[in-house]
Amino acid sequence: MHNYKELKVWNKAVDLATDVYSLTKLFPSDERFGLISQMQRSAVSISSNIAEGAGRGTASQFAHFLAVAYGSCFELATQLTIAKNLNFTDKDNFQMIDDKISEVQKMIYRLKETVDSKV
Repeated sequence: MHNYKELKVWNKAVDLATDVYSLTKLFPSDERFGLISQMQRSAVSISSNIAEGAGRGTASQFAHFLAVAYGSCFELATQLTIAKNLNFTDKDNFQMIDDKISEVQKMIYRLKETVDSKV
């Protein structure tokens, strides 16, 4: 349906996931199977669902996977807030990642609206 690699939102989501991996390297090692794993999985889920949806045959399927990616953004934002509350990250890193999450959320929302109009 779409070449996902040409979608700006997919590229931004991949960059976000990369940043989340870099950030979580700074977390305590005992969080490896907790918050680190959850944040990494949520971050990877965003770009993965955009790609999977783009590869589906219909606009409604694409819209569904965009909705899942959108939900993963909110999941990641929640986990990031928990990490900040636990002092696993400083204000600057928190704000940088939080801003990127917000940007990706807005892009997914707009793309989903466009795709929904074709259903």
